[in-house]
Amino acid sequence: MKCPRCEADDDRVVDSRTSADGIVIRRRRECLSCFMRFTTYERIEESPLRVIKKNGDRVRFDRDRILAGILRACEKLPISAHDIEEVAMRVEARCQGEYDREVPSSVIGSLVMEELRALHQVAYVRFASVYREFKDVGQFMSELETILDEDADEMAREAAGQLHPGGGGSGAPGDALGDDGETEDGAVS
Repeated sequence: MKCPRCEADDDRVVDSRTSADGIVIRRRRECLSCFMRFTTYERIEESPLRVIKKNGDRVRFDRDRILAGILRACEKLPISAHDIEEVAMRVEARCQGEYDREVPSSVIGSLVMEELRALHQVAYVRFASVYREFKDVGQFMSELETILDEDADEMAREAAGQLHPGGGGSGAPGDALGDDGETEDGAVS
């Protein structure tokens, strides 16, 4: 591997790690000429996947374009580069795994939105506003309302789980009584 600084072709691998999903191997290398350390990534070369664009054109699948879109959506948000890279890897893996030769760009956009929705709501809305080409504020507000409604439903489910831990009683005053009329601390009511 050529050193990015001095371009010498003499290095050693200092550390190798496999990604969580086993798709990529990350290697830390050290140039034996200038001692600079750098990182390389190794992944399986697959048959080239083509993307079918909205206008019908077919272009080569480009992971860097996906990454660029995710980076724009996550700009100035508290999201680590590692998390952004993981999102791009998961989208790429799903495209490679679910499609043999061609994948519609709409599928890629939907996968990115799904991942961003789980990662950060603001990043999701930013990406969705560009991807879905919102024409006016009404469309934008409709998407926000959907998110808010889902959040409210999730919070209600969580609150219900806290009121009824383990599926026990309704929280009514008599629920602390056992079958024999005793309270949980053994007192008879």
